[in-house]
Amino acid sequence: MTTSAHAIAHQSLDLGPVTVFYREAGDPRNPTLLLLHGFPTSSHMFRDLIPLLADRFHLVAPDLPGFGFTTAPDRGAFDYSFDGLARVMAGFTTALGLERFALYVFDYGAPVGFRLALAQPERVTALISQNGNAYEAGLGEDWAATRRYWQEPTAENRAALRPMLSLDRIRWQYTYGVADQSRLAPEAWWLDYALLQRPGNDEIQLDLFGDYAGNIRRYPDFQAWLRRARPPVLLTWGRHDPFFIPAGADAFRADVPDVEIHMLDTGHFALETHAEDIAGLIADFMARRVVG
Repeated sequence: MTTSAHAIAHQSLDLGPVTVFYREAGDPRNPTLLLLHGFPTSSHMFRDLIPLLADRFHLVAPDLPGFGFTTAPDRGAFDYSFDGLARVMAGFTTALGLERFALYVFDYGAPVGFRLALAQPERVTALISQNGNAYEAGLGEDWAATRRYWQEPTAENRAALRPMLSLDRIRWQYTYGVADQSRLAPEAWWLDYALLQRPGNDEIQLDLFGDYAGNIRRYPDFQAWLRRARPPVLLTWGRHDPFFIPAGADAFRADVPDVEIHMLDTGHFALETHAEDIAGLIADFMARRVVG
C-alpha cells in the first residue's frame, strides 16, 4: 500500500500458521528496506527510524513469530527455530510482493535475514547491520550461560537462562553502555516484557536460546554468501553492546573489503539513542551504493 511520507500503517497478514503483524511506510515504488528486529523486542524498535526514511524509501518491519503482535502458536503447532522464523519471513516477503529489498538486520534478525539471502540472493540489494552478527569473534562474554546450555541442554542449564526474560534483565539490555539514559523511553522495555509474559512464551524464548547454536554453525554459510554475492554492506554498531561486540563488525572486513563500519557511542539498542544518526548513514549509503 502507499502511505504518506511519514505515516506508519499497522497491518496484519495471515500466512496460515501465523498472522504476521507489520509496520509499513513510504511509497512501494521507492527502494524497499526490510527491517528485521531481534530479542526481546519487535518492530516497535523501528518506530523512530521509519518516519526519518519514509520520504525516500519503502519500509516494511514485521514482527517475528513469538514476538511483538505477530501471533504465537503453541510450541507443538509451530517450529520455533531460526529456520522456522526464516520460512515465515520468506512467505511474508513473497505474499507482499517484495521482489527486491535491502536487509536491515539486528540481533536475531541477522540469522533470519541471512537465511533469506541464502535462499533467494537475487532479492537482496544490500545489507545494513545494526549489531547483527555473522562471526564468532562478535560473541561477547554475556553468552557464557547460553553456551553452557548448548553444550549441556539440561533442565538446570535451561532454567539458568530464565532471568534473561525478567524485567530487570530486559531493562539492562537497553541501558547498558548508554551514557545518557534519559534519552531512553521506558515503554520500550515494558512493552517487550509485557509481550514475553503471554502464556507459553517463556518456553518459546528458551527454545530459541537453545537453537541459536545452529546460527553459529551456519556462520560459514553466511560468510560465503557475503564473499560470493558481494552486496553493499553498512554496519551501524553500538560500540558498548555486551552481546555482539565490535570485533564482530571488524570481522566483516575479511569477506567484504569495502564494508562501511560506523561505531556508535551506545549499547545494544542503538536506535533508542541514535535513530537520526543511523537514518542519515542509511540514506547516504543507499544513495551511493545501491541502485534500484
